[in-house]
Amino acid sequence: MSLATRNGTGPVEAPVSPPKVVRQRRTRPGLLGLAVLLIALGGLGAAFAVTSVRATGSYLAVARPVEVGRQLTADDLVPVQVSGGPGLAPVPADRLDEIVGKRAAVSLTPGTLLTLAQLTDDPLLGPGQQQVALGLDAAEVPARKLHPGDRLLLVSTPDDKADASASGAGTRFEATVIDSSTKDDDEIVVYLALAVRDVPAVVALNAQDRIAVVLTRAA
Repeated sequence: MSLATRNGTGPVEAPVSPPKVVRQRRTRPGLLGLAVLLIALGGLGAAFAVTSVRATGSYLAVARPVEVGRQLTADDLVPVQVSGGPGLAPVPADRLDEIVGKRAAVSLTPGTLLTLAQLTDDPLLGPGQQQVALGLDAAEVPARKLHPGDRLLLVSTPDDKADASASGAGTRFEATVIDSSTKDDDEIVVYLALAVRDVPAVVALNAQDRIAVVLTRAA
């Protein structure tokens, strides 16, 4: 650019300002790689979550009520198609043969998925116990139906043929129901787990029809 001087001399070249240089931000390769990695991991996590929720499988569900302590049969279970997801641990349907014969550790309700935590291999007959069977009339049973795991109190009744002071009336024995069945003559047979020390006395009292049965706790 030229400027005119006052004395008429020729134009004088004015200094030209240098152009401004805008500094560009430098991108760190490490941060860029980390961002890409985080985006990829987020996409994989979302895809896995969607897949795990939507995936379906065949699992075992309870088909009919099962009391505590009763052994499971194939008729007690039914395969169902269920969408899996975090926190669910049902028993796969292809493990039916492993499940049949196990005992219910809790009462099983129809329509619920079966889990291994609800099952046990432990028998109701514990250490230091023996099994006895009592034949009772319907009026002598303390409940409409006794279930495995029910707790009973067996109480001796007086002997009409003996002196009251020597009858031993009122002796108590604790027992646990293992199973029960009804015969054709409506006699109810109750299978009980008793402490070994109580077995001889209970057997003798039962032979004399001198046992009253009390339900103390339902399973």
